[in-house]
Amino acid sequence: MQHFDDSPCMPGTGEGPGERLARAEPLAGTPGESYVERRGIPRNVADAAGVRFDRDFGGRPAVLVAMRDEKDTLVAVHGRYLHVVRGQNKMLTVGPGGGTVSLLGGWREDPLILVEGLFDALSLATCGWGTVATIGRWAPWLPEVSAGRVVWLGFDASRSGETEVARYTRLLCTSDLRRLPPPPRCKDWSTALVKRGRTAVTRWMHERLAARGTQPV
Repeated sequence: MQHFDDSPCMPGTGEGPGERLARAEPLAGTPGESYVERRGIPRNVADAAGVRFDRDFGGRPAVLVAMRDEKDTLVAVHGRYLHVVRGQNKMLTVGPGGGTVSLLGGWREDPLILVEGLFDALSLATCGWGTVATIGRWAPWLPEVSAGRVVWLGFDASRSGETEVARYTRLLCTSDLRRLPPPPRCKDWSTALVKRGRTAVTRWMHERLAARGTQPV
């Protein structure tokens, strides 16, 4: 798990995460709509997740989403930039932290599935699965809400993803942890949706979650 030194307020304006999110536009008719659809996410799925568009989020256009704690309090706003060139960050997160992006019931529903990025969560929501996206941050309330439950670790199929699996294995020690990798030759769920399509990803999810032989991590 990387350490992120997120600013508690918007650089340059001093706005808190709630103020900044309120200023953002609905996706319809914006470059943000084209961006999410290009990544395989129907606009209605993104709208239901609360994704919005900001034309100038720290100097560049971005899609935004709220990060909330276990009481649904907004604790940060996370932005994914539409365009990135060499040397630029792909994302910017603003707020005191301690939250996640929860879709389709998130941690309140079973199965409880953890993924890393916003578009991993949106990709699985497109296939009908609720998830909790950590955005690479630690939410200190996760051990309590996941205690005694089966938790599927859907982090990336990469060295960094396996590092996250190892860390959550230690941090969620009172949960029954299971590994949920993306389909073969797909580094993450966003790639899987674009490369394999909704039907194939949905089938993969059903097979993995239903497999009685699935081993704990």
